[in-house]
Parts: sequence; C-alpha cells; structure tokens
Amino acid sequence: MTIRNPKGRLVSFLADTAKVFVRETRPTLYDPFTPVFSLAQPLVFLALLGPLVAATPTVPGENPWQWFVPGIIVMIALFGTSMTGSNLQFEMTTGSHERMMVSPLSRPAIMVGKSLKEIAPLVAQAVIVILVMLPFGFELYPLGAIIGLAILAVLGVGLGALSYSLAIASRDKEWLFWGVQQTLLFPLLILSGMMLPLEQGPDWMRAIAAFNPLTYIVEAERSLFAGDFVWSVLWPGIVSAAAVAAVGLVVGIAAIRREAS
Repeated sequence: MTIRNPKGRLVSFLADTAKVFVRETRPTLYDPFTPVFSLAQPLVFLALLGPLVAATPTVPGENPWQWFVPGIIVMIALFGTSMTGSNLQFEMTTGSHERMMVSPLSRPAIMVGKSLKEIAPLVAQAVIVILVMLPFGFELYPLGAIIGLAILAVLGVGLGALSYSLAIASRDKEWLFWGVQQTLLFPLLILSGMMLPLEQGPDWMRAIAAFNPLTYIVEAERSLFAGDFVWSVLWPGIVSAAAVAAVGLVVGIAAIRREAS
C-alpha cells in the first residue's frame, strides 16, 4: 500500500481544485453576458431604493451612498452564491455531475472548486456597480475595496458550498431547493441592515440581527468602502465570513462524500 505524505496530498488537492475551477469557469468565459444581466436586480435597487435611502435622515454618515452601495455589493454576493446550487441540479439532470463523481478527482476538491467558481463573477459585478455609482458621489478607496471584496470572496465560497449541499439534498426536487433558498434569503438580507438601517428597528429585530453573521460582514464592508480601517468593526466581519466559509465547506464536503458513497 502506498502512503502519500501530507505535502503530496495537498498538491494533489490543489491540482484537482484548479481543474474543477477551470471547468466550472469556462462556460462563463464563453457567455460573459450572463453575469452582467444578473446585475439587473441590484441596479434596480440602486435606482429605486437608493434615493429613498439617501433621503432617510437615520442613515449614518454624510454620504448615504457610502452606506448603501456596500450593502448592494453584499447583496450581490448573497444572491449570486446562494443560487449556485441550481447549476448543480441542472448538471444532475443532464448527467454531467455523475460523470464528474466517477472521475478520480478528490471529493473535497470538487466542492471547493465549484465554490471558488463564484468569486470571479462576484468581483466583476461589484466593480461594475462601483463604476456606475462613482458619478453619483460614491467615493472609491481602492485598498478598502480590495480587502472588502476579499472578505466577500471568502463568504461566497461558504455560501456557494451550502447552496450546492442544498441542491444535493433536494435532488429531483427543484421546488424544494428554491423554497428553502428563498425562505432563508430574505430574512438574512433584512436582518443584516443591508438595505435599511436597523438602529431604529424594534428591540426584537436588533436582537435577532446580532446573531446574523451577515450583520457583521455588512458593517465591515461599509467601514472598508469608506476607507476606515477600524479593527473593532473589521474583525467581527472577517471572523463571520471565515466561519460561514468553514461551515459551508464542512457541510458541502460531507454532502458530496455521502453522495459518492
């Protein structure tokens, strides 16, 4: 029996992850308009809800767009990555997922590679939103924006893995996938203060928001996109994103291993 050292296993895992990432990303390269068209909903929020937020006196800061735009970017990450399981359901229907599962690729690498695939569209969409909002008074702080997008990339890996896990659990039941996804999506969005400030909300709502990891991620993103590197605000957001990624990957890897067994 051949015993592979940890370094060899790591190299093999990284190679398999890269293969899956390239495979999953290739369709996006051939169809770059899909990520662009998926920006329709965030842009509608910016156009219709943005002016209302800007006129709200309770919005913190002198520039309401510095408060609102980071929330929209987090929303893009939340919406985009939570829907990725639908792609896996389509692959299950066509049989391409089964072909991948019988390949010699590492099962954890399959889940990690699929989850990493969501990072590129997320960054591209965030850049477009930032460029669109610059003429309207949004100020760009490049270093803060880069760190903020890195945190969202970590969050996206975790959310993508959870979405794939849900797709595996709801195999052949597309209605179940979308029912669970939508049921969880909007409470997480509202109870994070992503769109509207929670400071004036009832006590019970603010108490629930304290247990929502997105609350801390949104606060960290707003601080970073404003160019404020306040560690007491940043570390809860970083820890929350890392925790979501860790939980998502553990659940996702367990789900894909159970499916393969």
